[in-house]
Parts: sequence; structure tokens; C-alpha cells
Amino acid sequence: MDELSIQAVCGFGVGSSTLLRIKIQSILKEMGIQANVFTGDITSASSVDCDVIFTSNELAENLKGKTKTPVVVINNFVNKNEIKEKLEEFLKTYRG
Repeated sequence: MDELSIQAVCGFGVGSSTLLRIKIQSILKEMGIQANVFTGDITSASSVDCDVIFTSNELAENLKGKTKTPVVVINNFVNKNEIKEKLEEFLKTYRG
């Protein structure tokens, strides 16, 4: 499997996306999975090459129809259990 590329997206690509990136990196480390996790903003997220986008429900609505990249909705960026559950679900279908 190639290294997984995950984009954490928020409005400006600085605040909450950084928090989400850190949570995702922590979970991946626990799972023993190497990945490139980076932040992005909503205006450029759909044009950046990656395997999956993690973002809020509101921003996911803005991405619909603009990208073929799978978008995973996270309701609570500090809820590690929710992030891990949704990451595991994505990994079940990932064909890298």
C-alpha cells in the first residue's frame, strides 16, 4: 500500500484543521499506519491531491460535487473515538 494521504480541512486551513490533523496523526500512530496528514482550507481543498478529506458537516456540503475524493464528516474534532471510528471505516474501503 502506498502512503496514505489525508487532508484535514477547515475554513481557513489553520485552526480546527490543525487540531484534527494532530488527532488523526495520533490515531494512525497507535494503529501503526504511516500517512501524510496535512491541513487545507475549504477554497482549495477540492483541488489538492489526496486519498481522503476529513472535515465538518458544513464544509462537506461545500465540497459535494467539487471533488471525487472521499469526504469523511467529523462532527466533533476533539472526539478521538469518533475520528478513529470514521478513519477505520474509510480504511476498510481504501484501495491504495
